[in-house]
Amino acid sequence: MELVARLASGNAHKLDELRSALPGWTIELLGVDSFPPEVGETHYENARAKAVFGRRSAPAGEWVLGEDSGLAVAALGGRPGLHSARWAGDDDPLDRLLAELDGVADRSAHYVCELVAISPDGSEVHVTGRLDGRIDDERRGSEGFGYDPLFVPEGEERTVAELGNDWKRENSHRARAARALAEHVSG
Repeated sequence: MELVARLASGNAHKLDELRSALPGWTIELLGVDSFPPEVGETHYENARAKAVFGRRSAPAGEWVLGEDSGLAVAALGGRPGLHSARWAGDDDPLDRLLAELDGVADRSAHYVCELVAISPDGSEVHVTGRLDGRIDDERRGSEGFGYDPLFVPEGEERTVAELGNDWKRENSHRARAARALAEHVSG
């Protein structure tokens, strides 16, 4: 049975990753002009707020997906965290991250993705995906987006941007959350 969903986001990169990670689902962007501000204190709260907002706007027979994700760097006390997308203001976020970690030995970090799905009947499913790794000392690679040119997953020597979009579709924090959602829904 094919499931139809709307992603409460305007981010086409996230849409592509979720489409790849959820075979059997037809997923489209919600298609609204604006979303509520991300004011939650956790990624889950932000993801849930997006899903609840989307449920009010999406067609009645469709699922709604709310997603919030970020990068947490141990040496920075978990920053950029909730503010990953806007952390650097007008500056380049990769340059800022490299500057803040200059001379820092512990470069451990992880990506996290919180995914909240609200079914057509209003029931809620919450899943989490995590990808552990470290921050490299220079940008490498050209695929992916965000912090991918600096993030080296655990067990790898190349950055996510070097490993490429095919690797990311199977192994990213978002892909892991999507697999957990698919298992829960089909379960």
